[in-house]
Amino acid sequence: MRDLLLAAPAGTRATLGLDPGFRTGVKVAVVDATGKVVATDVIYPHVPANKWDEAIAKLARLAKEHAVELIAIGNGTASRETDKLAGELIAKHPELKLTKVMVSEAGASVYSASAYASQELPGMDVSLRGAVSIARRLQDPLAELVKIDPKSIGVGQYQHDLSEVKLSRSLDAVVEDCVNGVGVDVNTASVPLLSRVSGITGSLAENIVAHRDANGPFTSRAQLKKVSRLGPKAYEQCAGFLRIRGGDDPLDASSVHPEAYPVVRRMVKTTGQEVASLVGNTGVLRSLRPADFVDDTFGLPTVTDILKELEKPGRDPRPAFKTATFKEGVEKISDLSSGMVLEGVVTNVAAFGAFVDVGVHQDGLVHVSAMSRTFVKDPAGRGQAG
Repeated sequence: MRDLLLAAPAGTRATLGLDPGFRTGVKVAVVDATGKVVATDVIYPHVPANKWDEAIAKLARLAKEHAVELIAIGNGTASRETDKLAGELIAKHPELKLTKVMVSEAGASVYSASAYASQELPGMDVSLRGAVSIARRLQDPLAELVKIDPKSIGVGQYQHDLSEVKLSRSLDAVVEDCVNGVGVDVNTASVPLLSRVSGITGSLAENIVAHRDANGPFTSRAQLKKVSRLGPKAYEQCAGFLRIRGGDDPLDASSVHPEAYPVVRRMVKTTGQEVASLVGNTGVLRSLRPADFVDDTFGLPTVTDILKELEKPGRDPRPAFKTATFKEGVEKISDLSSGMVLEGVVTNVAAFGAFVDVGVHQDGLVHVSAMSRTFVKDPAGRGQAG
């Protein structure tokens, strides 16, 4: 679960999401760099309609009109056929400079029918919401997957053998750890994402979004204190995990807690530089001795962490985005043969091995005994979901 949530985000790039299907068609949704839905459609390239050329023409028009960079393809039914469609689109229109990526659609149908999806995408057909979710989870897996009940994502082993209460509590704790570890942009975050931040309840998350909608983007962390029912204790717990990019104070975009700002001010005074020029200035920061800034409130470990954060403010702990390419001509299990070397995506890791999607509609198991030429004690050390 942790690996899936912390999968590499594609970032703020316009994305075209495809939710594959045969008879009911391929659902299409285009989201802009911020995740806002700008277009939807349904195409019928596969049997029985077989409107292949018409589908490519529609996708090309949408990609050009909305400056699309990425194509996210759900890995369910008709995924390889739709992947082939996207491949032909890219080949016929190299000027669009598109990149296609297969995305796990686990939980997309659950999100589509949820109350939050109805609130977030009012008036949109349930089937199209799945395509929106697929596109957004490529942009930022964490921000999108927090909208889904963790149990519905289908990651892990022996879920159904565990106590419902203990399982939910454990999964929720993992989600919150991931959200707090990455940090949240308070000016773009959804209610489900904000509600996973330490100290913020569901109703408080709604109040933050309502305040943002009514008064515009937050320009400082201090403005959070004006949010209805966000008291001193909640502010103390959540402030360090909320980011404000391009705000009044560069420190608000970092993980440095407002309570520790005085330490940074002393560093500024010592170096004779402004906060903006000190942040990210590795040479100057490494010339400072952490022990010189220790006081009764902040010890040496805390000051050391502050200096590390200032070197790379707001750094994302998630890996860099990269894609896997499925082998052409390998679309079903019968296409596989002994000795093939295939590239794929790890979808789950269990005690006995790792499940890998190589593009044949059914994940394959790489048993722990076949993961290495040497002994493997824990498969999680050799592979991670995503």
